[in-house]
Amino acid sequence: MLDIKMKTFCEVLEQLYKKVLSGTILEDDSHDYVFYLNPALSNQDCSAASSLEWLNTDAVPGQHQLPSIRVSTIPEAPVCVKRHSQMSDAQEMMLLQLTVIKVMVTRILSVETEIHAKEKYRDVIKILLQSNEIDSKLICMFQNSDKLLSHMAAKCLALLLYFQLREKIMLSNSWIAFCQKNLSGYSESDEAIHCLWTLTAVMKEIFKDTCSEKAEILKQFLTPFDTTLEVFYDSLFVQHFKNCQKLSRIINSLVCFLELLELLIASRIYLKLHCKSQRILFLKPSCVLDVLTWPIQAFVKRKLIIFIKKCLLYKVGEDLCRGSVPAMISPDHHLDTDMLALANAVLQAVHLGLLKTLSVHRKPSCFGGDEVQPGCAYLCGPDHVILRAASLITMKSLEIKFQSDTSTNEMKVDLHRFMSELLTFLKPHLQPSLQLHNPCEWLSRVFIEQDDDMLEAAKASMGIYLKLTRECEATKRLTQEKEMWIRHTHENGYNPHCIFLFFLKNIGFDSTVLLDFLISSETCFLEYFVRYLKLLQKDWDNFFTICEFFDASESQYGINICGCVSSLVQDRSTNSILPHHLTAPNSHKKGHAWVTRASGDSSEPLNQVVISKETHTMGDHSLSSPQASHSLVDYEDSDDSEAESTDQCLVKSEQTSLHQEAIKKIQDPAALSRDKKEFNHEPQSWPLIAKESTTSFIDCEAAPNNTVSEARIFYRIIKCFKELQDAICRLQKRNLFPYNPAALLKLLKGTEALCSKSVSPL
Repeated sequence: MLDIKMKTFCEVLEQLYKKVLSGTILEDDSHDYVFYLNPALSNQDCSAASSLEWLNTDAVPGQHQLPSIRVSTIPEAPVCVKRHSQMSDAQEMMLLQLTVIKVMVTRILSVETEIHAKEKYRDVIKILLQSNEIDSKLICMFQNSDKLLSHMAAKCLALLLYFQLREKIMLSNSWIAFCQKNLSGYSESDEAIHCLWTLTAVMKEIFKDTCSEKAEILKQFLTPFDTTLEVFYDSLFVQHFKNCQKLSRIINSLVCFLELLELLIASRIYLKLHCKSQRILFLKPSCVLDVLTWPIQAFVKRKLIIFIKKCLLYKVGEDLCRGSVPAMISPDHHLDTDMLALANAVLQAVHLGLLKTLSVHRKPSCFGGDEVQPGCAYLCGPDHVILRAASLITMKSLEIKFQSDTSTNEMKVDLHRFMSELLTFLKPHLQPSLQLHNPCEWLSRVFIEQDDDMLEAAKASMGIYLKLTRECEATKRLTQEKEMWIRHTHENGYNPHCIFLFFLKNIGFDSTVLLDFLISSETCFLEYFVRYLKLLQKDWDNFFTICEFFDASESQYGINICGCVSSLVQDRSTNSILPHHLTAPNSHKKGHAWVTRASGDSSEPLNQVVISKETHTMGDHSLSSPQASHSLVDYEDSDDSEAESTDQCLVKSEQTSLHQEAIKKIQDPAALSRDKKEFNHEPQSWPLIAKESTTSFIDCEAAPNNTVSEARIFYRIIKCFKELQDAICRLQKRNLFPYNPAALLKLLKGTEALCSKSVSPL
């Protein structure tokens, strides 16, 4: 008799699973389905009841026999569990019950489910929640020794909690009490980990939802745990490993809690929600930073430092929020204040020797583990994830701090101190050593494998430079002080012109790469490039001088400009001075003769490069075109702004779909046939006058032979900018550029005008 009942029970569950998976409407009474979905637990250890206990229907009030549910043949659907001829294992049956509940709730939340089927599923789940204390049973399953059953129980509970929030059903007191009890102080039990995991899972479901009430739903969910999470934060980060019985549990708790912290901060940024629990990191940031000094596995430190980096870059939770977050977020001054507190804590930790405690020597990653057998040699370089993250959090923290009311002298002292710390930290891991090359090269070498981080670091470096430059201009410092200031930017590795030149060198002066960056939304290149073009027009003399020095270094020391530039800044211990031509403002007018002497080339004056007649006929009226309203940044209006932070990324709502098509049509058929090799500096028969062109850039390919040889890196940049402008114009004419580039083209035109003056006859 028991075998028949068990077989019937299994058949009903399997049929129910297949129906729900395919979205079929349920035809029987909802209470009958609830009977089959209600898990039976042993009262002793919260484990699955035995087959005899399971089918003891007298234990269910009002039920004296199995409810009659029609078992019919339905279209086959993919099944995630193996079907057995006879399921006698109650543990496996319970897993199937949890799977059906999970799929049913997922179907309710899906927009693809047919409305009548969704209503029936909703009715079943509501009855299950009201009459059977399903949440208490799922909580009890957390303690089950079967890890799969315990994990499935946590997933089901998270979905049921989210269902209650969506349906405006009050959360059960048993669940709230369970979390408050286990998170009121750190303990080495698994219950705290299950609480953290469930909280995180519910928050992820809220983020993924497309409804407009996400902020209200999340506030309702977090309010009971505001104080509890703060207490857990304090208790977790004061742990000492020598007192821990099980190291794995505290690491699991730490990893789970970091994930929850990231979602809490993300909800503050994207949902504009303000709860006490969202500020716990910013109120006591040193607690988290101290973990980097703990004797724990490298992956935990790596996860932690990446978390800090995401916070400082306002990128926490970006994977969950992508696609639903507006391109521009209204400023939150309270959040900015909290970020300043975090930045100050990072700088304080660096000052106390944080970088020296970071271990960047990683073990090899192999399928068989990270241990190398005796006699097997391996080559394993530094952990570039740690190098990049440590560099970026230092740079970003300096930028955030300098945006506050900090005096010029204090900024210079801090900049020298922390950049010296950073370069000292990086020096042993960058070969060849930075002391033989331009210190500004550190950025392109550290971030060469991570474009988004490289551009964030370059943007932060430029923000620091612009802030200090404005302060120096406001005080009207003497020429000698300006020379010292320029030298300081090189010695400490944050000169924006050097950084940009090394960036172009890394991409081979390829305009198509720049175009790809401009179209893509995965980096901040647009904002960085706009800032740099605006800086370039104001700081043209220094830029031109640096270009000349790069060329002179190549000729004098035999070093390729596409590689490293030696003797730009000698090791600080030699107390040597930067060449006057590099540090003196307005020195580019004398630079031509100096470059000629260094290279041994002819000292003939530069021949004029004639610009096309259309150079100044490209009307600025394009800025007032109807498409201009689609531009998020008005570069013309922000020219006089003191804060460069207004140059945010443009709205690219269509760029995902247009990206591939635009890249395919960057060049016309004639342009596609061009030779794309690097710019050749060998003597050629260059025409003295450029051909008429519809673009307003200098035709660097028509530059005289001696001009190219005397300032070749300068002309490679001109060539790159010219090709970029041509490509943007072609895409704009075909309506393939994902946003209005008129203002960007205007900035490129301004750079072109400066180019024409720089190559005029002396």
